[in-house]
This record gives sequence, structure tokens and C-alpha cells, in this order.
Amino acid sequence: MAHAQGQQHPIGVYLKIWALLFVLSTASYLVDYFHFQGYLRWSLILIFMFLKAGLIIAVFMHMVWERLALMYAILVPPLLLIVLLGIGTLDADYTFFTRDKFFGPAPASTAPAAAKHHK
Repeated sequence: MAHAQGQQHPIGVYLKIWALLFVLSTASYLVDYFHFQGYLRWSLILIFMFLKAGLIIAVFMHMVWERLALMYAILVPPLLLIVLLGIGTLDADYTFFTRDKFFGPAPASTAPAAAKHHK
């Protein structure tokens, strides 16, 4: 019985990515070493973080070679979040509508009665 072989990539690709991850991590640590401050510091840290995460996802999770997996990993979670936010918005609107219908409009002032006695 023959087993189906998966796609094999040269070890050199992985070694180059490991080296690049090491360089990006070193650059990220150098941001603190050189005492960058403010927006420059946080921008550099975020840029290095996203570059490292992108490399790890693209190469070590084989996303760069599998387009369908890339689409599912990148597009499906945000789309599901948008759908869930839409459902939550509709539910909130329905809740406010039913409260207004059965309990009447909210009072103009919602300050506690105890706060009025301290004058």
C-alpha cells in the first residue's frame, strides 16, 4: 500500500526564515536598547511583531503554499466576527425596543436620590 507523500520543501527555506526571525527579534530588542520613545517605539515594535507573525504563519504553517488554507485562516474569522456583531446589534435594538414599549421611556434624570440630599 502506497502512502501519499506531502509536499517537501528544502531545509534551506526554513533556515533562512529562522535567520530572518532572529534578525527581526534582534531589531525588536534594539528598540528598547537604544531607548526609543513615543510613537516611534510602538510603531517599530508593532511592525517587527507583525512581520514575525506573518513569516511564522506563511512558512511554518505552510500558508504560503496553500491558498485555500490562507483564505480560510485570514478571511473566515473576521467574517464570523462581523456576523456575530450584527446579530448582537439586532438583539440590542430589539431589547431596547421592548423595554421602551413595555416599561415606557427612560426618565430624564438617572441620578440617585441619595445624591440629592447632600446639597
